[in-house]
Amino acid sequence: MDAINRRAWLAGAAALSAFAAGARQAAAQAYPQRTVRLIVPYAPGGGTDVFSRLLAVQIEKEFGQTLIIDNRAGGASVIGTQAVANAQPDGYTIGMMDSAFFTNPGLLKEKLPYDTRKDFIPVSLLSRTQLVLCVHPSSPFKTAKELVAHAKANPGKLTFASAGIGTGIHLAGEQFRQATGTEFVVVPYRGGAPALQDFLAGKTDFTFGAVPTIKPHIEGGKARGLGVTRGRAPQLPGIPSMEEIGYGSVDSASEMGIIVPKSTPDEVVMKLQQITSNAVKNPEFAKKLIELGFSPIGTTASEYRSHVDSEIEKWIKIIAAGNVKPE
Repeated sequence: MDAINRRAWLAGAAALSAFAAGARQAAAQAYPQRTVRLIVPYAPGGGTDVFSRLLAVQIEKEFGQTLIIDNRAGGASVIGTQAVANAQPDGYTIGMMDSAFFTNPGLLKEKLPYDTRKDFIPVSLLSRTQLVLCVHPSSPFKTAKELVAHAKANPGKLTFASAGIGTGIHLAGEQFRQATGTEFVVVPYRGGAPALQDFLAGKTDFTFGAVPTIKPHIEGGKARGLGVTRGRAPQLPGIPSMEEIGYGSVDSASEMGIIVPKSTPDEVVMKLQQITSNAVKNPEFAKKLIELGFSPIGTTASEYRSHVDSEIEKWIKIIAAGNVKPE
């Protein structure tokens, strides 16, 4: 190719690239042009579903289009997550993930039908629901330090109410066990409701409870909160954080964020990130979320990607160290 033809070819390539970039930007500006589907990998009524429905109402105002909730429960969130992985990467199918997105790689390993790191683009971490270390009000333990001291002096004597092997509550207890060097009996229930019921009845010694669930019981004198993960909870300001107590590595929480299939255009990801993160930062909506027990966040896509990677690595190590085997 001579110099003249080479310059012409380069000019043509530059023009084509500029045209393609302009087309992508135009498509992103127009997005969305039809109904968007938000897959929630749980049945209706749970915390992830409640948050998703609240968010849907908020972001429909920005979308100018309908956002429908598609509940795909089953397989500890795997069925719904796989549906996101298999969707067209055009921004019209998005997924709401909770902390199982981080823990399933360590729990299920090669049984996962997708690669959590490679098959998705994390869009924004939107919300965090903190957990509270609790004992029954009749318990002699007034602080987490007292609970830990007793557990160390009496290994295997205290009982911990778990919502089931591999659940968020169970893994919070395992993280607490490893961080404090204690041993106790894990009592696995089939779900959070029966675990909480027996805990409130005084049949187990301690548990972790999500702020929205445990808050009325603490305020009603049916449970005593000893420490909150990830800083103090604005809904329960009188309870110290685990960091303040000296157990800052106990940071389990229920976190919700938006993901899309890999290969979704960058421009669409950016617009979706801006819309969703701005929604949870809206003062009126944020206030409503806090009242319900959610702590609004709203990260960039790159921040969420870094968080996903670090959380996956953290939980792989904790799950392996605890030899946790899912049921």
